[in-house]
Amino acid sequence: MTKKYFGTDGIRGTVNKGNINGEMFFKFGLAAGTYFKNLRKTKQTAIISKDTRLSGYTLEPALVSGLASAGMHVYTLGPLPTNGLAMLTKFMKANMGIMITASHNLFYDNGLKLFGPDGLKLSDKIEKKIEKLIDSKIIKNLSKPEKLGRVKRLEDGNNRYIKILKSNFPNNFKLNGLKIVIDCANGAGYKLGPKLLKSLGAKVISIGTSPNGLNINENCGSTYPHKIQSAVRKYKAKLGISLDGDADRIILSDEKGRIINGDQIIAMLATRWKRKKMLKGGVIGTLMSNYGLEKYFKKIKIKFYRANVGDRYVKEKMQKYKFNLGGEQSGHIILGKFATTGDGLLVALEILFSMRKGKNASELFNVFKPIPQILKNIVVRDKSIINSPNCKKAIREANQLIKNNGRMLVRKSGTEPKIRIMGESENKKLIQKCINIVKKTIK
Repeated sequence: MTKKYFGTDGIRGTVNKGNINGEMFFKFGLAAGTYFKNLRKTKQTAIISKDTRLSGYTLEPALVSGLASAGMHVYTLGPLPTNGLAMLTKFMKANMGIMITASHNLFYDNGLKLFGPDGLKLSDKIEKKIEKLIDSKIIKNLSKPEKLGRVKRLEDGNNRYIKILKSNFPNNFKLNGLKIVIDCANGAGYKLGPKLLKSLGAKVISIGTSPNGLNINENCGSTYPHKIQSAVRKYKAKLGISLDGDADRIILSDEKGRIINGDQIIAMLATRWKRKKMLKGGVIGTLMSNYGLEKYFKKIKIKFYRANVGDRYVKEKMQKYKFNLGGEQSGHIILGKFATTGDGLLVALEILFSMRKGKNASELFNVFKPIPQILKNIVVRDKSIINSPNCKKAIREANQLIKNNGRMLVRKSGTEPKIRIMGESENKKLIQKCINIVKKTIK
């Protein structure tokens, strides 16, 4: 059964269109609060954080009202990275956590990411149960006046999160004098990112730390790596760290200004963890992971399996096989030893820890040769066009053409109104030809 409200990573869309408005956020809060309050007999609590979008000021109160109406006591944390919310949900023993964000999308979009008491994103099964509650009559889920929830603002969420992050490393771990550039995408990590690195002694050059509600992810952050690349060269930094709007993604630049994507980060971490006997089982990637990564893991005898696109699906497969490392090319990387979801700052610390003895990033990364990969995103009015007979025929034709020389992947975006077409082959002209076959049909 197809889900009505939830996509691959929570609920997302354009503000004041469709489901992203105050009325629906009240319903989301009421439904989620109703579901989760029945899981525990003790005090019912939900914690909420958000990124820096202007729309957060209108959507958060509606969400809080829905949760309190369901009888949930609510703690609001203000801007905080997504994994900070996940960690604090577990640490504070809350029934649930909700992050108000549209991740890497621009300011005009917003949405929700929901976490259970274990700090994990919700399964499809739970999301469908909450969807039923969203569509039920509001009056059925409203609490009695004396059972309404209370709301309180917590000002120390960022400090609590920093403390949890640092607790994963030895007390003597320092970055004294190490010059680092960090691009916070004018998003949720704009205060916390530089503060964390400075607390470890690093010399920090910060960009993307002046949010105005409208500039989140705009020509900055992990979806615009040129910014970090240029800054590393300009300031002669040892490393460039680029986050996205809710800081659950990370893209890097080495000291030579070369971009390091999620596949290369995963390859480096897996290689190091195997050598240190920290890697459990193997690695989970996605359908988008470069075939060169798969070949590299086969060569060094590390098990590698693919999940559907979305860090939630990566985590589910990690749990299934009991692996402790997984992630996506886009920079969602899950360090299963420390976290339940993607965390750009945690990954940055793990990488900086491996550099602490003076190694350069260029020595650690680029451990495998990627197969040429081209990705085209096509904006569409209706993503179901992918299921039309003409489109299916074009996809079959493209797959037949590239057969034995590469691979094609055509899929709906789970977070934007786009069809994503990926082609992978040593023959770039062949990739382009196959992509064009599908692209023409969709256009």
